[in-house]
Amino acid sequence: MKIGILQTGHAPDEIRDAIGDYPKLFTQLLDGNGFTFETFPVVDGVFPDSATTCDGWLITGSRHGAYEDHAWIPPLEDLIREIRDTGRPLVGVCFGHQIIAQALGGKVEKFSGGWSVGATRYTGDAGDVTLNAWHQDQVTQVPEGARVVASSPFCENAALLYGDKIYTVQAHPEFTAPVVASLLATRAPGVVPPDLIDAAHSAVDTPTTAQAEADRMAALFKGSQNDS
Repeated sequence: MKIGILQTGHAPDEIRDAIGDYPKLFTQLLDGNGFTFETFPVVDGVFPDSATTCDGWLITGSRHGAYEDHAWIPPLEDLIREIRDTGRPLVGVCFGHQIIAQALGGKVEKFSGGWSVGATRYTGDAGDVTLNAWHQDQVTQVPEGARVVASSPFCENAALLYGDKIYTVQAHPEFTAPVVASLLATRAPGVVPPDLIDAAHSAVDTPTTAQAEADRMAALFKGSQNDS
């Protein structure tokens, strides 16, 4: 099964040099499922020919806001709707979670409550989960037909399920402890409040349930494959 990675941002140079860019983090997260991957850096204006180019799709995180005026965002929203209409499975993470909601009729805003960074606990249909977060924007209005399947006191709409073909999550299951540590050193200073940086540093080695999240994503992809 071929998964198309729609890359909507680039990792900081320090992460790319030491660990790899965002698509590599996802191929590592989903390793062992027999998937092949092709990356389309839509953030750089590179798009697939159509929604049928790959068997399933994954949209990465980004430093950009879904509501910002970038030339690549409207065609990405068109592609999201095309993927939905073709019945291909789709997974979105962080920015991916937000842009899918926006494209399908929801609303994304810069959250007045500030930032969430580092290990964060969520409650949902799979019980309590712990994932690394890195965001200020949130989905504040859920699209019609979507179901909230995870939340936290800080992030009400932390994961959404649209039928059995689209699953999105605000947190970053692909972010390991070294990735979070690097982000705290490179992107957080001057942007994230110092107390949140300190708290995230203290919790950087907190065990996460990223593998369970990867299993859920893989099951969505494989289930859709079996249905086709």
